[in-house]
Amino acid sequence: MKYLFMFSVFVLFLGCADKNAFSKFGMNKAQELSASSIQTSKIKSDGHIDGVFSAIYLNDVYPDKYFDNEYFLISLYIKGRKDTDINLMLNKKRCMKIKRLPQNNEFSDLVGANNRWKKYFLVVFKKEKSTTLSLVLENGQSFSDPLVYQKDKL
Repeated sequence: MKYLFMFSVFVLFLGCADKNAFSKFGMNKAQELSASSIQTSKIKSDGHIDGVFSAIYLNDVYPDKYFDNEYFLISLYIKGRKDTDINLMLNKKRCMKIKRLPQNNEFSDLVGANNRWKKYFLVVFKKEKSTTLSLVLENGQSFSDPLVYQKDKL
């Protein structure tokens, strides 16, 4: 009976806790949306891994600002190669604009860890009618697996 009472008090105190581990992160709305939007793929060629490619679909993160086209924040690391000849395709169509961003930029708070060895880009594609977006990176003989995003139906 004594153990049952102690167990009940213990459960009562656990049930009254108003915070959990996630309450310590203090993420704002944009950071929460970017965390659910970020996708990563390895860049491969001939069975070897050449780097890492990550993307955040900015239309989902900032829908009031990015709505007229398809916008992505890209982070890229390619081992021992320059990133000058990257080719990004969205649903098999080339991007309209690609802008290299400085290491610390307006989106730095979205990527979690800002690494000096990664390159960051803002990439713009023409507005897609399809609700499925398939983003692929190519760099010479290297390529990534598709990163697939679902747009909200309006």
